[in-house]
Amino acid sequence: MKLRSEIVAREGVAFPGRSFVEAVLRPMYDEAKTNLLLPMMDIHKAHLVMLVEQGIVGREAARKIVAALNSLDLEALARSVYDWQHEDLFFRVEDLLFQYAGEVAGNLHIARSRNDMGVTMYRMVLRERILEAVDAAIQLYEALLAMAEEHAGTVMLAHTHTQQAQPTTLGHWLLAAADVLGRDIGRLQEAYGTVNLSPMGAAAFSTSGFAIKRELVADLLGFDGLVENSYDAIAGADYLSGTAAAIILISLHTGRVVQDLLQWCTNEFSRVRVADPYFQISSIMPQKRNPVSLEHSRALLSSAAGNATTVLQMLHNTPFGDIVDTEDDMQPYLWRSLETVKRVFHLLAAVIITMEVDRGRLLDQARASYANVTELADTLVRDCGLPFRTAHRVVAVAVKKALQRGCGDVRQLEPELLEEAAREILDHNLGLKPQQFEQALDPQHFVAVRQVRGGVAPVEVKRMLAERASRETALSAWVATARQRLQEARTRLATACQALQG
Repeated sequence: MKLRSEIVAREGVAFPGRSFVEAVLRPMYDEAKTNLLLPMMDIHKAHLVMLVEQGIVGREAARKIVAALNSLDLEALARSVYDWQHEDLFFRVEDLLFQYAGEVAGNLHIARSRNDMGVTMYRMVLRERILEAVDAAIQLYEALLAMAEEHAGTVMLAHTHTQQAQPTTLGHWLLAAADVLGRDIGRLQEAYGTVNLSPMGAAAFSTSGFAIKRELVADLLGFDGLVENSYDAIAGADYLSGTAAAIILISLHTGRVVQDLLQWCTNEFSRVRVADPYFQISSIMPQKRNPVSLEHSRALLSSAAGNATTVLQMLHNTPFGDIVDTEDDMQPYLWRSLETVKRVFHLLAAVIITMEVDRGRLLDQARASYANVTELADTLVRDCGLPFRTAHRVVAVAVKKALQRGCGDVRQLEPELLEEAAREILDHNLGLKPQQFEQALDPQHFVAVRQVRGGVAPVEVKRMLAERASRETALSAWVATARQRLQEARTRLATACQALQG
């Protein structure tokens, strides 16, 4: 058995301990130098501008601090490795500022803390990642709508409980997928609104005795407003959980669409065929054409949902206080999930807009299917005056008789079988004309007459698509506006910093 002294010696005598460095500090430093360095610089500058405008720091001191900030070699910092002499990236940067500007650099930390700085940096990174994900989701939304318009009249069978149910159109199905995605994009927009609020000025959690102006810092950093309550600013985690929930939902919902598309690529369905850039062949089976782009999309969406779920689990039972330490470990999961969603949506947009649809096969499958007989029952209600439940029974008996006689194709269903079923149930014939019977079993007629709002009729699908065009435009405008506001804030911050150097 090893002695306690031997185990301690293995850890080493340096501070901090080797295992702490490898498990926490080094990974945290690496994430920070990659993702948080530029937001940290912006926060330093915006906070300094505010301190000068409020008369808390003099202009001569500010010039020295600005010069020190501009002297930092950010590329070298981005390449740097963890140095145990500095607890984290913040203290390494602060040490460099002291080297460049002297003790006056210490004034940069008046009325702030790593608490409010940390949460602010996280929000600044997260808002950019959300915008990228929304932008990619809009591309997928556009692809779905474009294909829906092209296939508004492409008749196909819909399935419920894995069984052929009723005829529909591919356009109607694609529009449904787009509508779900549109609502998911809305959840990401809502998450962005929660994220894009500034915690700066909360300091540790109680604000400051200095007369700082939180609104000015928020404006210079491109935030839409403040997390007003200063304890909420450092303890509230709903900006994380809300984003994670939106990612989980958009990944889950899109994954269901991908699952259907994968099934439709099978030889048994043969509804769609992914374009050549998005499949791979088998190393042994010459006939294989594997739709791996869809398979990878499905798996990656699951990983995005998994990483976002990890965020929620890490928040579970976390005390309602300073969230920064937990966030150091948590944030990368959220960043990765958004990056994955972005990549998958770019891929899916390309796969969907280029996929080949076998319209003839889809229509032939629909024409052969007994899924059309709902309209036959409806016809008995409209033209023969039967109550629907009675009409349902008559048609069900006729279908059963046809299947018992080996008629696997609805086109083999004879009008006489329907009359036979009617005589058994009603004791009289229906007198349905052959033209009425034939039309009732036509899938194109089936979809054409379903013009109720939101229905599968091509004319109704096109009406809905016309309305979605404005939604598509609004989504793109929202992203453009959000990015413009951030760019305008960067310009204001750069101008304000230049003024301090004069």
